[in-house]
Amino acid sequence: MTATGLVDVVCLGESMVTFLPTRPGRLADVPSFVRGIGGAESNVACGLASSGHSAKWVGRVGEDGFGEHLVAAIASYGVDTSAVQRDAHRPTGIYFRTAGERATGEQADSQGLQGLQGLQELAEVVYYRAGSAASAMSPSTMPADELWSGRILHLSGITAALSADCLALMRTLTARAPGRPLISFDVNYRMSLWRDADGRDADGPRILLDLARGADLVFVGEDEAYAAWGLRGAPAIRAALPEPEALVVKQGGQGATAYVRGGEDGTDAVTSVPALDVDVVAPVGAGDAFAAGFLSATLRGLTAQDRLRHGHLMAAATLTVPGDLAEPPSRAHADRLAALDDRAWGTLRLGPGWTAVVAQDPQEVRTA
Repeated sequence: MTATGLVDVVCLGESMVTFLPTRPGRLADVPSFVRGIGGAESNVACGLASSGHSAKWVGRVGEDGFGEHLVAAIASYGVDTSAVQRDAHRPTGIYFRTAGERATGEQADSQGLQGLQGLQELAEVVYYRAGSAASAMSPSTMPADELWSGRILHLSGITAALSADCLALMRTLTARAPGRPLISFDVNYRMSLWRDADGRDADGPRILLDLARGADLVFVGEDEAYAAWGLRGAPAIRAALPEPEALVVKQGGQGATAYVRGGEDGTDAVTSVPALDVDVVAPVGAGDAFAAGFLSATLRGLTAQDRLRHGHLMAAATLTVPGDLAEPPSRAHADRLAALDDRAWGTLRLGPGWTAVVAQDPQEVRTA
C-alpha cells in the first residue's frame, strides 16, 4: 500500500500458464515446450511493478499446480497477489502458442491492413480455458473494495468474453459511479473469443464499444478497431469514442496517437509519437507493455508525448525478448530516452539486451 492507503494500479483479469515451443514450427511438429505465464492484465501489473509502482493483480485460479505456479510467478515481479481467489472446482486456464502476432480479425487481412502491426506472421494459438476458474468471476465473487483499492483500475475486453458472469462484472465496473478510480480499458479484441457455436461474432464488437465508452482511458489498436467496428484511422475512432477523457490509438509500426480532453471547451489535445525501430524477437505482450508504460507515465504526471514515448519504450523491451514479459529499462534510462529530441528519437534502434545498457549518452543504445 502507498501512504494514502491505495496501490497505484489494480489489474483484473484472467492469467494463464502458457507453453512456448522450444523451436520454430507448427504446434503439431513441436516436440517440447517451455512453461511461462500470460495474461493481458497480469502482464500490465508485472510491467508496472517492475517499473517501481505498487500494483495488485486480482483474478481467480484453480487449486492446482498451474494456479500455484501462476500466482508465485506474478508475485515474483513484486505484484500484490493477496486478493487472488482459488477455485476448488474449476481449473487454471492454459494455452499453447507459436511465435508471431495473434490474429485480430479476418477483415484486417482481407482489407490489406495486415501491415499495420509491422511485425511477424500470425501465431498459432490453442486455448484450454473453457470453464476455467477465471470464468467464474462475477459481481458477487469479486469484492468491490479490492477492485477499487487503487488509483487506477485496469481492465481489458478479454475478460468480458469469458462468460456471462464476467461480462456482468465488466459492465458493473465500467458503469460511471461516484468515487470509482480512474478506469483504464484495453479493448483487446480477439475475434475467436467472441464466436458463438455457429461461428458468428454478432455481439462482441458492440459490447466492447459499450464498455470502452464507460472507461476514462482507452487503449485500442487501429487494426482491431477496423476489425471490430469497421473504423479507419484515429480520428474516426475518436469520433466513435468521445466519452473517455483519454483515448490512445496504437498504430503498429507507425506509432501511436493520444487524444486527451482538456480546456473549458472540452476539446482534445492530440499528440502523436512515431514507433521505435526495434529488432523484434516476438511480438506477443507488446500491447500490454505499452499500456504499462503509458500508465506508469500517467501516474507520474508526465506529458502526453512522454506517456506515449514510455509506452513505446516498454513495448520495445517486450518485443526484444521471446516471452510476454521483459525486464524494463531503469526509470532513469527510460527518462533519458523519452527526453530525446524528435530527430534523435527517430534514429534510435533497439535490439535484444538494450534494457541492460546503462547509457550516459542515450545514443549509445542505437546498436544495442
